[in-house]
Formats: sequence, C-alpha cells, structure tokens
Amino acid sequence: MAAMGALPLGAARTGTAATGSWPSEPIRIVVPFGPGGSTDAVARLAAPGLQQRLGVPIIIENRSGAAGSIGTDAAAKARPDGHTWLLTFDSHALMPILVPNLSFDLEKDLVPVTQIGRAPYVTACQPAKPYRSMTDIFNAARRGGVSFGSTGNGTIGHLVMLMMAQRMGVELTHLPYRSGGLAVNDAVAGHVDLMIGSAALLAPHVSAGTLRPLMQLGSSRLPALTTVPTAMESGFPELTAEAWWGVFGPAGIPAPIVARFQAALIEAYREPRIAQQFQELNQAELVLGDAPALASFVQSQIRIWGGVARAHNVRPD
Repeated sequence: MAAMGALPLGAARTGTAATGSWPSEPIRIVVPFGPGGSTDAVARLAAPGLQQRLGVPIIIENRSGAAGSIGTDAAAKARPDGHTWLLTFDSHALMPILVPNLSFDLEKDLVPVTQIGRAPYVTACQPAKPYRSMTDIFNAARRGGVSFGSTGNGTIGHLVMLMMAQRMGVELTHLPYRSGGLAVNDAVAGHVDLMIGSAALLAPHVSAGTLRPLMQLGSSRLPALTTVPTAMESGFPELTAEAWWGVFGPAGIPAPIVARFQAALIEAYREPRIAQQFQELNQAELVLGDAPALASFVQSQIRIWGGVARAHNVRPD
C-alpha cells in the first residue's frame, strides 16, 4: 500500500472498470488538505469500514494547497472508474471565487456522492493567554496586534472572523494553515493568539485542557461546551457558521458504482462506534444525505458565503 500510495493518481488505471467487477484495485480517497486536520480525520474514520465492505485497501491521499484546489483538481481529472474519490471541506464551495482560473469545473467535472456531516465552528486559545471571551480578543485588537489561525483562506471559519472583525471595527492578523493539525499545534503552543476551527477539530483539545474555548458558532450550545456562549449570545445576532464535509467523484463514474460507494460510505459512518465517535468525541452531526441534497447544499453555500469572500477580496493560501 505504501508503494502504491506514492504513485500519481491514475498511474495504475487500465481503463474504465466494468460495473460488475468494481472495485478491482485499491481505492484512493483524496483529501485536499494536510494530515492531522478534521477532513483527514473524517476520511480515516471510515476507511476500515469501507475496506471491510468493499474488499480492497482504502488509501487516504493528502494533497494540500490553494484552498483545496490542488487535491480537487487531481481527483476531478482521475479516471472515472470508481477507484478515486474526493473527501473535502467547506472551502470547496468557494473555490471558483478563491481561484478564478480553475482548471476544472465543480459542477461539470465532479459528481456529488454524500454530505458526511457538519459541525459548528469554535474559537479557542491557549489557556495561558489572557483571553476569556471574544470581547477580550476585540479589546486587545484595539490596543495592538492580535493574530488568529485558521485551516486556510476561504474556509468559513476565516470568513466568519473577517465578518466579526469588520463589525467590531478592528483588524486581526490572519495566519492560514494547510491543515487543521498544523493550526492546532501552533494554537496549543501559543504561537497564535486565537484559533478558529470546527468543533470536530477542536473538541478533543478542549476536552484535554490544551485549548480554552471562547465562542461557538452553532445555533445552540454543544453538549460538550455548555458553558461556552454562541455567537448570537455574544452580540452577533443570527450569525451561525458550520464546517461540513462532503464526498465527490470524477464525472463519468457509472451510476451503479456511485450508488454502491455511497451505500458503503453511509454504512461505514453509521456503525455505532464510528457514529458515537463522530457525534460525541468530535461534537459533529452526521448528515449522510443523497447526491442531489449535497449538490443543492453546495449551491446554497456559494450563495451564502460567496458574497463575503468577494467583499473581503479573499484569495487562496
């Protein structure tokens, strides 16, 4: 598997697989972000269950950079034989805005499979920092430089911080990272003043006491963060922001293969142990809807967040 993981996408392809013989080789799930982040973790969570159900090795391939467009491009241009898929994050819907000269079309070159789940964004800092609330952050920003880390330019977390800073009349220094793991490492070490990431990414560190949560951006408080106010409770009426994860494949995959892979994915995430870890440990909600629902959801995300990205002239990392 290690040797095969080093091959370029499509190197071992010999032609479009017949539906009846699929899968006939290891399946690659491209994650367009670095290892250690929530997207990587979500992919690896289902890999054993997928392998058990499909009978072939599942290889998670991290290809980070340019707001996820590098890995997405590789997946979109892979052979449509059902052996390469894309598992991506919320910045996916904003790539046409972030990267105007994309070499692929989100709608024409990718087919939706399923939205795996979603989780509210959370802001947090190292416990040694003097901040106890977002009010403290904004007050500090008025006195001098305050930095925040995110999982990349164009993620919903990044856009939310821009919106809040503008509303409060302050400037915050943004430090984008290529993966959530790298961002969290620097937040835990105190190299950034503040971190914004999905609850799935930050909840384990909050539970371990290595990060102090300041605000959550769901519509209500999470069970594991009952003492942490929502954005609406913190003076930002109607402001909610959720990270999400979805699976796509290169256009042209036979519909029966898409349906079988979708079914295997849903079964893998619905395993009691996996579902419990996703929902309780990561404070995330499983969605596992059908392909049309994911396509419609992506369009709604473009409408909601596209204007924010344009207004702030956000560009890829």
